[in-house]
Amino acid sequence: MNREQRHIARRNAASKLHDAAEILENAMQSAGMARGEKERFLDWAVGTLWSQFKEERMNQRIVIENEVRQRGIRFPNGTVKKEYKVSFDLPVDKISDITLDGAEELGLTLKVESDGRCTLSGHPLKSGDYTLTLRYATVEGEPCSQLAIPVAFNPNPRDLWKNIPTDENIPYYKPDSATEYIKVEAGAEGKPRKDMIAASQRGRSHAQEGKARDDHFSLYHCDDSDWYIMAVADGAGSARYSRKGSEVACNTVTEHCKAMLLDNKEFENTLRDYVEDRDNQEKRAALTRNIHDILLKGAKKAHDKINEIAAAQEGLQPKDFATTLMFAICKKFEFGWFIASFWVGDGAMCLYDETTKTAKLLGVPDEGEFSGQTRFLTMPAIFRTSDVYNRLRMTIVPDFTALFLMSDGVSDPMFETDKNLNSYAKWEEFYHNLRAGFPADEIGGVDLTDDNEAAKDQLLGWLDFWSPGNHDDRTIAILY
Repeated sequence: MNREQRHIARRNAASKLHDAAEILENAMQSAGMARGEKERFLDWAVGTLWSQFKEERMNQRIVIENEVRQRGIRFPNGTVKKEYKVSFDLPVDKISDITLDGAEELGLTLKVESDGRCTLSGHPLKSGDYTLTLRYATVEGEPCSQLAIPVAFNPNPRDLWKNIPTDENIPYYKPDSATEYIKVEAGAEGKPRKDMIAASQRGRSHAQEGKARDDHFSLYHCDDSDWYIMAVADGAGSARYSRKGSEVACNTVTEHCKAMLLDNKEFENTLRDYVEDRDNQEKRAALTRNIHDILLKGAKKAHDKINEIAAAQEGLQPKDFATTLMFAICKKFEFGWFIASFWVGDGAMCLYDETTKTAKLLGVPDEGEFSGQTRFLTMPAIFRTSDVYNRLRMTIVPDFTALFLMSDGVSDPMFETDKNLNSYAKWEEFYHNLRAGFPADEIGGVDLTDDNEAAKDQLLGWLDFWSPGNHDDRTIAILY
Protein backbone atom coordinates (compact mmCIF):
# COMPACT_ATOMS: atom_id res chain seq x y z
CA MET A 1 0.00 0.00 0.00
CA ASN A 2 1.49 3.32 -1.05
CA ARG A 3 1.28 6.64 0.79
CA GLU A 4 -1.82 7.84 -1.06
CA GLN A 5 -3.65 4.58 -0.41
CA ARG A 6 -2.80 4.74 3.30
CA HIS A 7 -4.06 8.31 3.47
CA ILE A 8 -7.37 7.32 1.88
CA ALA A 9 -7.72 4.38 4.27
CA ARG A 10 -7.17 6.59 7.34
CA ARG A 11 -9.65 9.15 6.02
CA ASN A 12 -12.30 6.45 5.48
CA ALA A 13 -11.71 5.02 8.96
CA ALA A 14 -12.06 8.45 10.53
CA SER A 15 -15.29 9.04 8.62
CA LYS A 16 -16.74 5.73 9.81
CA LEU A 17 -15.73 6.46 13.41
CA HIS A 18 -17.39 9.89 13.18
CA ASP A 19 -20.57 8.32 11.83
CA ALA A 20 -20.59 5.73 14.63
CA ALA A 21 -20.14 8.44 17.25
CA GLU A 22 -23.15 10.34 15.92
CA ILE A 23 -25.29 7.18 15.96
CA LEU A 24 -24.22 6.41 19.54
CA GLU A 25 -24.89 10.03 20.65
CA ASN A 26 -28.39 9.95 19.11
CA ALA A 27 -29.14 6.62 20.82
CA MET A 28 -28.12 7.92 24.25
CA GLN A 29 -30.22 11.07 23.80
CA SER A 30 -33.24 8.96 22.84
CA ALA A 31 -32.76 6.94 26.03
CA GLY A 32 -32.89 10.16 28.07
CA MET A 33 -29.37 9.93 29.46
CA ALA A 34 -27.93 12.95 31.21
CA ARG A 35 -24.44 14.09 30.22
CA GLY A 36 -22.79 12.52 33.32
CA GLU A 37 -24.67 9.25 32.75
CA LYS A 38 -23.53 9.15 29.14
CA GLU A 39 -19.84 9.13 30.18
CA ARG A 40 -20.35 6.46 32.84
CA PHE A 41 -22.35 4.36 30.38
CA LEU A 42 -19.64 4.64 27.73
CA ASP A 43 -16.95 3.57 30.20
CA TRP A 44 -19.04 0.59 31.29
CA ALA A 45 -19.99 -0.45 27.76
CA VAL A 46 -16.48 -0.20 26.35
CA GLY A 47 -14.96 -2.03 29.33
CA THR A 48 -17.54 -4.81 29.20
CA LEU A 49 -17.28 -5.32 25.47
CA TRP A 50 -13.49 -5.22 25.56
CA SER A 51 -13.39 -7.89 28.25
CA GLN A 52 -15.81 -10.06 26.30
CA PHE A 53 -13.77 -9.51 23.12
CA LYS A 54 -10.52 -10.51 24.80
CA GLU A 55 -12.14 -13.58 26.36
CA GLU A 56 -13.55 -14.63 23.00
CA ARG A 57 -10.17 -14.09 21.34
CA MET A 58 -8.44 -16.13 24.05
CA ASN A 59 -11.01 -18.90 23.70
CA GLN A 60 -10.37 -19.02 19.97
CA ARG A 61 -6.62 -19.34 20.64
CA ILE A 62 -7.19 -22.14 23.16
CA VAL A 63 -9.40 -24.03 20.71
CA ILE A 64 -6.68 -23.82 18.05
CA GLU A 65 -3.97 -24.86 20.54
CA ASN A 66 -6.05 -27.89 21.52
CA GLU A 67 -6.43 -28.80 17.88
CA VAL A 68 -2.65 -28.66 17.42
CA ARG A 69 -2.10 -30.81 20.54
CA GLN A 70 -4.65 -33.34 19.33
CA ARG A 71 -2.49 -33.94 16.27
CA GLY A 72 -0.30 -35.99 18.63
CA ILE A 73 2.98 -34.73 17.22
CA ARG A 74 5.86 -36.97 18.38
CA PHE A 75 9.49 -36.99 17.32
CA PRO A 76 11.10 -40.47 17.35
CA ASN A 77 14.65 -40.96 18.56
CA GLY A 78 17.46 -40.64 16.05
CA THR A 79 21.18 -41.27 15.73
CA VAL A 80 23.90 -38.67 15.34
CA LYS A 81 25.09 -38.25 11.71
CA LYS A 82 22.38 -40.63 10.47
CA GLU A 83 19.59 -39.34 8.26
CA TYR A 84 16.63 -38.22 10.33
CA LYS A 85 13.17 -37.53 8.96
CA VAL A 86 9.72 -37.20 10.55
CA SER A 87 6.48 -35.88 9.06
CA PHE A 88 3.36 -34.40 10.68
CA ASP A 89 0.41 -32.11 9.84
CA LEU A 90 -0.58 -28.68 11.13
CA PRO A 91 -3.78 -26.65 10.57
CA VAL A 92 -2.14 -23.91 8.50
CA ASP A 93 -5.55 -22.41 7.72
CA LYS A 94 -5.73 -21.36 11.39
CA ILE A 95 -2.09 -20.73 12.34
CA SER A 96 0.87 -18.90 10.85
CA ASP A 97 4.50 -17.90 11.49
CA ILE A 98 5.44 -21.50 12.29
CA THR A 99 8.94 -22.13 13.67
CA LEU A 100 10.67 -24.93 15.57
CA ASP A 101 13.13 -23.50 18.07
CA GLY A 102 16.23 -25.61 18.71
CA ALA A 103 16.09 -27.56 15.45
CA GLU A 104 18.75 -25.62 13.59
CA GLU A 105 21.28 -26.03 16.41
CA LEU A 106 20.85 -29.80 16.12
CA GLY A 107 21.35 -29.84 12.36
CA LEU A 108 17.66 -30.18 11.51
CA THR A 109 15.38 -28.17 9.23
CA LEU A 110 11.58 -27.78 9.39
CA LYS A 111 9.77 -27.47 6.07
CA VAL A 112 6.10 -26.45 6.05
CA GLU A 113 4.03 -27.01 2.91
CA SER A 114 1.02 -24.91 1.92
CA ASP A 115 -1.33 -27.82 2.64
CA GLY A 116 -0.06 -28.19 6.21
CA ARG A 117 2.30 -31.08 5.66
CA CYS A 118 5.46 -30.57 7.72
CA THR A 119 8.78 -32.38 7.50
CA LEU A 120 11.62 -32.23 10.01
CA SER A 121 14.80 -33.64 8.48
CA GLY A 122 18.57 -33.52 8.55
CA HIS A 123 21.55 -35.27 10.15
CA PRO A 124 21.64 -34.73 13.94
CA LEU A 125 24.90 -33.13 15.08
CA LYS A 126 25.04 -34.19 18.72
CA SER A 127 23.64 -36.79 21.07
CA GLY A 128 21.46 -36.24 24.12
CA ASP A 129 17.90 -35.48 25.21
CA TYR A 130 16.43 -32.25 23.88
CA THR A 131 13.17 -30.33 23.79
CA LEU A 132 12.20 -28.58 20.56
CA THR A 133 9.63 -25.79 20.83
CA LEU A 134 7.00 -25.47 18.12
CA ARG A 135 5.95 -21.80 17.98
CA TYR A 136 3.05 -20.41 15.93
CA ALA A 137 0.63 -17.49 15.74
CA THR A 138 -3.13 -18.05 16.08
CA VAL A 139 -5.56 -15.11 16.60
CA GLU A 140 -4.27 -11.63 15.89
CA GLY A 141 -3.46 -9.86 19.13
CA GLU A 142 -2.97 -13.05 21.11
CA PRO A 143 0.51 -14.06 22.30
CA CYS A 144 2.47 -16.64 20.28
CA SER A 145 1.48 -20.21 21.14
CA GLN A 146 4.03 -22.94 21.73
CA LEU A 147 4.26 -26.69 22.09
CA ALA A 148 7.23 -28.48 23.67
CA ILE A 149 8.21 -31.70 21.84
CA PRO A 150 10.92 -33.92 23.35
CA VAL A 151 13.42 -35.75 21.15
CA ALA A 152 16.55 -37.81 21.82
CA PHE A 153 19.54 -38.60 19.63
CA ASN A 154 21.77 -41.56 20.33
CA PRO A 155 25.53 -41.36 19.81
CA ASN A 156 26.74 -42.63 16.46
CA PRO A 157 28.43 -46.01 17.09
CA ARG A 158 31.27 -44.93 14.84
CA ASP A 159 32.06 -42.00 17.12
CA LEU A 160 32.47 -44.29 20.11
CA TRP A 161 35.52 -45.97 18.60
CA LYS A 162 38.94 -44.61 19.47
CA ASN A 163 41.71 -44.35 16.91
CA ILE A 164 44.90 -44.73 18.90
CA PRO A 165 47.99 -44.66 16.64
CA THR A 166 50.24 -47.70 16.70
CA ASP A 167 53.44 -47.24 18.69
CA GLU A 168 56.23 -46.98 16.13
CA ASN A 169 58.72 -48.48 18.59
CA ILE A 170 57.11 -51.91 18.74
CA PRO A 171 58.82 -54.86 17.01
CA TYR A 172 57.83 -55.20 13.35
CA TYR A 173 56.01 -51.89 13.30
CA LYS A 174 53.59 -51.46 10.40
CA PRO A 175 51.69 -48.29 9.35
CA ASP A 176 48.00 -48.30 10.19
CA SER A 177 47.05 -48.17 6.51
CA ALA A 178 48.64 -48.74 3.13
CA THR A 179 47.70 -48.26 -0.54
CA GLU A 180 49.23 -49.02 -3.91
CA TYR A 181 48.33 -48.39 -7.52
CA ILE A 182 50.08 -49.99 -10.49
CA LYS A 183 49.39 -48.47 -13.87
CA VAL A 184 50.13 -50.80 -16.79
CA GLU A 185 50.78 -48.82 -19.92
CA ALA A 186 48.76 -49.49 -23.06
CA GLY A 187 50.16 -51.95 -25.58
CA ALA A 188 51.54 -51.19 -29.02
CA GLU A 189 48.03 -51.06 -30.43
CA GLY A 190 47.10 -48.39 -27.90
CA LYS A 191 44.46 -50.46 -26.16
CA PRO A 192 44.35 -49.97 -22.35
CA ARG A 193 45.55 -52.86 -20.21
CA LYS A 194 44.38 -53.86 -16.78
CA ASP A 195 45.70 -51.98 -13.77
CA MET A 196 46.03 -53.02 -10.13
CA ILE A 197 45.13 -51.31 -6.88
CA ALA A 198 45.18 -52.39 -3.25
CA ALA A 199 44.38 -50.88 0.11
CA SER A 200 44.71 -52.08 3.68
CA GLN A 201 43.20 -50.44 6.75
CA ARG A 202 43.69 -51.26 10.40
CA GLY A 203 40.43 -52.48 11.91
CA ARG A 204 38.48 -50.49 14.48
CA SER A 205 39.01 -53.22 17.07
CA HIS A 206 42.78 -52.76 16.74
CA ALA A 207 42.58 -48.96 16.58
CA GLN A 208 40.52 -48.96 19.79
CA GLU A 209 43.47 -50.44 21.67
CA GLY A 210 46.31 -48.94 19.66
CA LYS A 211 47.28 -52.31 18.21
CA ALA A 212 49.03 -52.76 14.88
CA ARG A 213 47.51 -53.73 11.56
CA ASP A 214 48.01 -57.46 10.94
CA ASP A 215 46.98 -57.60 7.25
CA HIS A 216 49.36 -57.16 4.33
CA PHE A 217 49.32 -57.14 0.52
CA SER A 218 51.76 -57.15 -2.37
CA LEU A 219 51.32 -56.15 -6.03
CA TYR A 220 53.69 -56.50 -8.96
CA HIS A 221 53.57 -56.27 -12.74
CA CYS A 222 56.53 -57.39 -14.82
CA ASP A 223 56.82 -55.05 -17.77
CA ASP A 224 59.09 -57.51 -19.62
CA SER A 225 56.96 -60.65 -19.27
CA ASP A 226 53.55 -58.96 -18.70
CA TRP A 227 52.76 -61.20 -15.72
CA TYR A 228 50.65 -59.80 -12.89
CA ILE A 229 51.29 -60.98 -9.32
CA MET A 230 49.07 -60.11 -6.37
CA ALA A 231 48.95 -61.39 -2.80
CA VAL A 232 46.88 -60.73 0.34
CA ALA A 233 47.53 -62.11 3.82
CA ASP A 234 45.60 -61.77 7.08
CA GLY A 235 47.68 -62.14 10.23
CA ALA A 236 45.97 -63.97 13.07
CA GLY A 237 44.73 -61.58 15.72
CA SER A 238 45.75 -64.00 18.46
CA ALA A 239 49.36 -64.25 17.23
CA ARG A 240 51.55 -61.49 18.64
CA TYR A 241 53.71 -61.06 15.53
CA SER A 242 51.24 -62.01 12.84
CA ARG A 243 51.77 -58.58 11.26
CA LYS A 244 55.27 -59.77 10.36
CA GLY A 245 54.02 -63.16 9.24
CA SER A 246 51.59 -61.62 6.75
CA GLU A 247 54.30 -59.31 5.42
CA VAL A 248 56.81 -62.15 4.98
CA ALA A 249 54.18 -64.34 3.31
CA CYS A 250 53.18 -61.71 0.73
CA ASN A 251 56.70 -60.55 -0.05
CA THR A 252 58.16 -64.05 -0.28
CA VAL A 253 55.62 -65.42 -2.73
CA THR A 254 55.80 -62.26 -4.81
CA GLU A 255 59.60 -62.43 -5.08
CA HIS A 256 59.47 -66.14 -5.90
CA CYS A 257 56.86 -65.64 -8.63
CA LYS A 258 58.79 -62.69 -10.08
CA ALA A 259 61.88 -64.84 -10.43
CA MET A 260 59.95 -67.76 -11.90
CA LEU A 261 57.98 -65.70 -14.43
CA LEU A 262 60.58 -63.20 -15.58
CA ASP A 263 61.72 -65.29 -18.55
CA ASN A 264 60.00 -68.65 -18.32
CA LYS A 265 59.44 -69.62 -21.95
CA GLU A 266 59.21 -73.27 -20.97
CA PHE A 267 56.23 -72.62 -18.74
CA GLU A 268 54.46 -70.45 -21.30
CA ASN A 269 55.08 -72.99 -24.09
CA THR A 270 53.75 -75.73 -21.83
CA LEU A 271 50.65 -73.60 -21.25
CA ARG A 272 50.14 -73.08 -24.98
CA ASP A 273 50.55 -76.81 -25.61
CA TYR A 274 47.88 -77.52 -23.05
CA VAL A 275 45.48 -74.96 -24.57
CA GLU A 276 45.84 -76.60 -27.99
CA ASP A 277 44.94 -80.02 -26.60
CA ARG A 278 43.24 -79.79 -23.22
CA ASP A 279 42.26 -83.45 -23.19
CA ASN A 280 45.88 -84.58 -23.40
CA GLN A 281 46.79 -85.86 -19.94
CA GLU A 282 50.53 -85.54 -20.47
CA LYS A 283 50.25 -81.90 -21.44
CA ARG A 284 47.98 -81.25 -18.48
CA ALA A 285 50.45 -82.98 -16.15
CA ALA A 286 53.33 -80.90 -17.54
CA LEU A 287 51.38 -77.69 -16.93
CA THR A 288 50.46 -78.83 -13.43
CA ARG A 289 54.13 -79.46 -12.59
CA ASN A 290 54.96 -75.92 -13.64
CA ILE A 291 52.14 -74.53 -11.54
CA HIS A 292 53.43 -76.49 -8.57
CA ASP A 293 56.91 -75.09 -9.06
CA ILE A 294 55.60 -71.54 -9.17
CA LEU A 295 52.71 -71.43 -6.72
CA LEU A 296 53.14 -74.36 -4.35
CA LYS A 297 56.87 -73.86 -3.95
CA GLY A 298 56.28 -70.15 -3.47
CA ALA A 299 53.84 -70.83 -0.63
CA LYS A 300 56.25 -73.36 0.90
CA LYS A 301 59.07 -70.81 0.73
CA ALA A 302 56.90 -68.37 2.64
CA HIS A 303 56.11 -71.05 5.22
CA ASP A 304 59.80 -71.88 5.63
CA LYS A 305 60.83 -68.22 5.81
CA ILE A 306 58.47 -67.60 8.70
CA ASN A 307 59.86 -70.68 10.45
CA GLU A 308 63.38 -69.28 10.03
CA ILE A 309 62.43 -65.94 11.56
CA ALA A 310 60.75 -67.67 14.51
CA ALA A 311 63.71 -70.01 15.06
CA ALA A 312 66.17 -67.13 15.09
CA GLN A 313 64.52 -65.60 18.17
CA GLU A 314 64.46 -67.25 21.53
CA GLY A 315 61.04 -68.05 22.87
CA LEU A 316 59.21 -67.61 19.57
CA GLN A 317 57.39 -70.23 17.51
CA PRO A 318 55.96 -70.16 13.98
CA LYS A 319 52.45 -69.85 15.42
CA ASP A 320 53.46 -66.45 16.80
CA PHE A 321 53.57 -65.32 13.15
CA ALA A 322 50.39 -67.12 12.07
CA THR A 323 48.85 -65.76 8.85
CA THR A 324 46.54 -66.70 6.02
CA LEU A 325 47.69 -66.28 2.42
CA MET A 326 46.13 -66.01 -1.00
CA PHE A 327 47.99 -65.08 -4.15
CA ALA A 328 47.51 -65.25 -7.89
CA ILE A 329 49.49 -64.94 -11.12
CA CYS A 330 47.76 -63.65 -14.26
CA LYS A 331 48.64 -62.94 -17.87
CA LYS A 332 46.77 -62.24 -21.06
CA PHE A 333 47.70 -64.50 -23.99
CA GLU A 334 46.39 -64.74 -27.52
CA PHE A 335 43.96 -67.43 -26.29
CA GLY A 336 42.73 -65.40 -23.33
CA TRP A 337 43.59 -64.73 -19.71
CA PHE A 338 45.39 -67.39 -17.69
CA ILE A 339 44.96 -67.18 -13.90
CA ALA A 340 46.51 -69.53 -11.35
CA SER A 341 46.20 -69.18 -7.59
CA PHE A 342 46.94 -70.59 -4.14
CA TRP A 343 44.78 -70.05 -1.06
CA VAL A 344 45.03 -71.04 2.58
CA GLY A 345 42.78 -69.49 5.22
CA ASP A 346 39.61 -67.44 5.09
CA GLY A 347 38.72 -64.33 3.10
CA ALA A 348 37.78 -64.48 -0.57
CA MET A 349 39.43 -64.64 -3.99
CA CYS A 350 37.10 -64.36 -6.95
CA LEU A 351 37.20 -63.83 -10.71
CA TYR A 352 34.24 -61.61 -11.49
CA ASP A 353 32.80 -60.91 -14.94
CA GLU A 354 29.69 -58.76 -15.30
CA THR A 355 29.57 -59.43 -19.06
CA THR A 356 29.10 -63.19 -18.72
CA LYS A 357 27.33 -62.87 -15.36
CA THR A 358 29.80 -65.16 -13.65
CA ALA A 359 31.69 -65.11 -10.36
CA LYS A 360 34.25 -67.88 -9.97
CA LEU A 361 35.67 -68.44 -6.51
CA LEU A 362 39.34 -69.46 -6.82
CA GLY A 363 39.36 -71.87 -3.93
CA VAL A 364 37.45 -72.73 -0.79
CA PRO A 365 37.78 -70.65 2.40
CA ASP A 366 39.10 -72.65 5.34
CA GLU A 367 36.99 -73.10 8.42
CA GLY A 368 38.54 -74.02 11.74
CA GLU A 369 37.25 -76.31 14.44
CA PHE A 370 35.35 -73.46 16.07
CA SER A 371 33.46 -70.48 14.71
CA GLY A 372 35.75 -67.62 13.79
CA GLN A 373 38.77 -69.88 13.38
CA THR A 374 40.62 -70.73 10.19
CA ARG A 375 43.80 -72.42 8.99
CA PHE A 376 47.09 -70.66 8.58
CA LEU A 377 50.12 -70.89 6.33
CA THR A 378 52.29 -71.45 9.39
CA MET A 379 50.56 -74.73 10.38
CA PRO A 380 52.89 -77.70 9.77
CA ALA A 381 50.03 -79.86 8.48
CA ILE A 382 49.37 -77.55 5.52
CA PHE A 383 52.23 -79.00 3.46
CA ARG A 384 52.31 -82.55 4.89
CA THR A 385 49.34 -84.02 3.06
CA SER A 386 48.13 -84.19 -0.51
CA ASP A 387 45.31 -81.82 0.47
CA VAL A 388 47.68 -78.97 -0.25
CA TYR A 389 47.17 -79.54 -3.98
CA ASN A 390 43.48 -78.72 -3.53
CA ARG A 391 44.55 -75.22 -2.62
CA LEU A 392 45.70 -74.62 -6.18
CA ARG A 393 43.44 -73.38 -8.95
CA MET A 394 43.99 -72.45 -12.58
CA THR A 395 41.55 -71.16 -15.15
CA ILE A 396 41.46 -69.65 -18.63
CA VAL A 397 38.86 -67.07 -19.61
CA PRO A 398 38.46 -64.72 -22.61
CA ASP A 399 38.32 -61.72 -20.30
CA PHE A 400 36.95 -60.59 -16.92
CA THR A 401 35.82 -57.48 -15.11
CA ALA A 402 37.94 -57.82 -11.99
CA LEU A 403 39.98 -60.25 -9.94
CA PHE A 404 39.41 -59.68 -6.23
CA LEU A 405 41.57 -60.80 -3.33
CA MET A 406 40.32 -59.77 0.11
CA SER A 407 40.77 -60.58 3.77
CA ASP A 408 37.80 -61.67 5.84
CA GLY A 409 37.57 -58.14 7.22
CA VAL A 410 35.98 -57.33 3.86
CA SER A 411 34.38 -60.63 2.85
CA ASP A 412 32.58 -61.29 6.16
CA PRO A 413 30.53 -58.06 6.24
CA MET A 414 30.01 -58.06 2.47
CA PHE A 415 28.96 -61.71 2.03
CA GLU A 416 28.19 -62.96 5.58
CA THR A 417 28.24 -66.68 4.64
CA ASP A 418 30.42 -69.00 2.56
CA LYS A 419 27.33 -69.87 0.53
CA ASN A 420 26.99 -66.26 -0.54
CA LEU A 421 30.58 -66.30 -1.79
CA ASN A 422 29.38 -68.59 -4.57
CA SER A 423 26.45 -66.36 -5.53
CA TYR A 424 26.84 -64.20 -8.62
CA ALA A 425 24.06 -61.93 -7.36
CA LYS A 426 26.02 -61.22 -4.17
CA TRP A 427 29.19 -60.45 -6.15
CA GLU A 428 27.18 -58.18 -8.41
CA GLU A 429 25.86 -56.39 -5.33
CA PHE A 430 29.38 -56.17 -3.93
CA TYR A 431 30.70 -54.69 -7.18
CA HIS A 432 27.90 -52.12 -7.21
CA ASN A 433 28.66 -51.13 -3.60
CA LEU A 434 32.33 -50.85 -4.47
CA ARG A 435 31.63 -48.51 -7.38
CA ALA A 436 28.81 -46.53 -5.76
CA GLY A 437 29.92 -46.48 -2.13
CA PHE A 438 27.54 -46.05 0.79
CA PRO A 439 26.01 -42.54 0.57
CA ALA A 440 24.04 -42.98 3.80
CA ASP A 441 27.34 -43.37 5.66
CA GLU A 442 29.06 -40.75 3.51
CA ILE A 443 31.35 -43.41 2.05
CA GLY A 444 32.29 -42.72 -1.57
CA GLY A 445 32.75 -45.28 -4.31
CA VAL A 446 35.85 -46.36 -6.23
CA ASP A 447 36.32 -45.22 -9.82
CA LEU A 448 37.74 -48.33 -11.48
CA THR A 449 38.64 -46.73 -14.77
CA ASP A 450 41.91 -46.77 -16.64
CA ASP A 451 44.75 -44.51 -15.53
CA ASN A 452 43.13 -43.38 -12.27
CA GLU A 453 45.71 -43.32 -9.51
CA ALA A 454 43.15 -41.68 -7.21
CA ALA A 455 41.41 -45.05 -7.06
CA LYS A 456 43.85 -46.28 -4.40
CA ASP A 457 42.83 -43.53 -1.99
CA GLN A 458 39.18 -43.99 -2.90
CA LEU A 459 39.57 -47.68 -2.10
CA LEU A 460 41.12 -46.91 1.28
CA GLY A 461 38.24 -44.56 2.05
CA TRP A 462 35.75 -47.19 0.97
CA LEU A 463 37.22 -49.64 3.48
CA ASP A 464 35.84 -47.41 6.24
CA PHE A 465 32.30 -48.66 5.53
CA TRP A 466 30.24 -49.38 8.62
CA SER A 467 29.11 -52.91 9.49
CA PRO A 468 27.98 -53.69 13.05
CA GLY A 469 30.11 -56.39 14.64
CA ASN A 470 32.69 -56.39 11.83
CA HIS A 471 35.71 -54.38 12.93
CA ASP A 472 38.67 -56.50 11.80
CA ASP A 473 41.52 -55.29 9.60
CA ARG A 474 40.37 -54.84 6.00
CA THR A 475 42.50 -55.49 2.95
CA ILE A 476 41.56 -55.82 -0.70
CA ALA A 477 43.56 -56.06 -3.92
CA ILE A 478 41.96 -55.70 -7.37
CA LEU A 479 43.12 -56.41 -10.90
CA TYR A 480 40.74 -54.63 -13.29
